[in-house]
Amino acid sequence: MFESNLKWGSVHAVWLNIIFLAIPADLQAQNPQTDVLVFILAGQSNMEGQGVVDLDHPMYYNSGRGTLLKLANDPKNRAKMGHVRTPAGDWVVRDDVYCRFVTRNGLKKGPLSIGFAGYPGKHHIGPEFQFGHVVGDAVEAPVVLIKTAWGGKSLFKDFRPPSAGGETGPYYRQMLEEVKTGLDSLEVDFPELKGRNARLAGFVWVQGGNDAFGPEKGRSEYATNLVCLIRDVREEFKSPHLPVVVGELGNGGLKVGANIVAIREAQRAAVATESIKDNASFVSTTAFARAAEDSPNKTHGHHWFGNAESYFLIGDALGRAMVELMDDNSGPEKP
Repeated sequence: MFESNLKWGSVHAVWLNIIFLAIPADLQAQNPQTDVLVFILAGQSNMEGQGVVDLDHPMYYNSGRGTLLKLANDPKNRAKMGHVRTPAGDWVVRDDVYCRFVTRNGLKKGPLSIGFAGYPGKHHIGPEFQFGHVVGDAVEAPVVLIKTAWGGKSLFKDFRPPSAGGETGPYYRQMLEEVKTGLDSLEVDFPELKGRNARLAGFVWVQGGNDAFGPEKGRSEYATNLVCLIRDVREEFKSPHLPVVVGELGNGGLKVGANIVAIREAQRAAVATESIKDNASFVSTTAFARAAEDSPNKTHGHHWFGNAESYFLIGDALGRAMVELMDDNSGPEKP
């Protein structure tokens, strides 16, 4: 497994154009002096990020209950969250993990910290926040997270992959377009990475709400459509063994209706499919649900009530699952 937290900051990059290598990255094969590991984080609004950082209006944000600020200030969370603040109390800005996210308000890009969510400003986080911390601590090469997410989109229609048949979803095409643009723009967006080999290291999927409450076929065909999505993404990037992590539609915890249960079961079944399972992981997230009264957005159950701890724990679990897949893939690539 991984033990080193060595950073790449002292390494001098060779001034050449970034080259994209469609080779799954693993913990043994990465070259911290020449590579940059790229992860795709895709899905709908819970991947966009709804975890509240510091908003505390008593009417609209429940006086700040469940915000990242209150959680990080609580001594009992020091072991879990101590790494997100500096000794001076500022939010940590990493110098080895970067994020790129095209939001409805424009492009967000830069070193990983708070604020890489769909809203303007730096008042929200999504799974990328702790995912980036976990993966960044596990690998020695720098990391880039390309987020590509839109609220209110289904896999059945909007993200529909080509191999599922029917009309390819417009957001499937846009997802690929944004990833390719992100890869092409690495040295422009992040000049400190110029000259490095961009290695696609993993794909993370957090989605399912619209399929749960859309047409019945969205539920009955979800597992098949998700398998097709994973296969098509791997084929598109010529990376047949690309590690894939699927986050459960866990908001609501255990007390949810049949529609959400159907999507959860379909997500688990898709990852267990024979052609997928060796390089994929299903991450259960139901345990990360928090009560509305302990959260900033008491009426937004579909967004984990805006509770930052939920998004932090989701990102943590997704990151750990990804690192485990990368570790399992160490050594020669499978034929």
